[in-house]
Amino acid sequence: MLVSAGRNLSIAFRYRSLATTCARMASEVDKAQSATASEDTIFGKILRKEIPCKFIYEDDKCVAFNDVSPQAPTHFLVIPRKPIAQLSLAEDGDAELLGHLMLVGRKVAKEVGLEKGYRVVINNGQHGAQSVYHLHLHFLGGRQMQWPPG
Repeated sequence: MLVSAGRNLSIAFRYRSLATTCARMASEVDKAQSATASEDTIFGKILRKEIPCKFIYEDDKCVAFNDVSPQAPTHFLVIPRKPIAQLSLAEDGDAELLGHLMLVGRKVAKEVGLEKGYRVVINNGQHGAQSVYHLHLHFLGGRQMQWPPG
């Protein structure tokens, strides 16, 4: 009987956790439906230090910091200092910067203990659920990712 009760509690907890995750995802999708590209974003304000943020990595090309609404036990963002609104608007001349963002993410992932793996997500445009129009890479880990994603 105890095993069955424990299993039911585990299933209930997972269901509640899944429901919370789905609600968060829905709110991000809702935000993306009304988001528009603008000259200034929350990330621009973070880069100008108008909004306090503790960087976990910083160099002359990009910064990395923990996501304020984590979708995994470990969830950090890597953003370029250069304001590229979205990946589809990056230019051929941005190739080195785009590669740098990936390599920085790899380095930070190793430093924060994501040895078992992680997922990298770039939302692009309305259907990609992009809610902030400043290119940013999500690095998510610390749990088993599911497939297929959303």
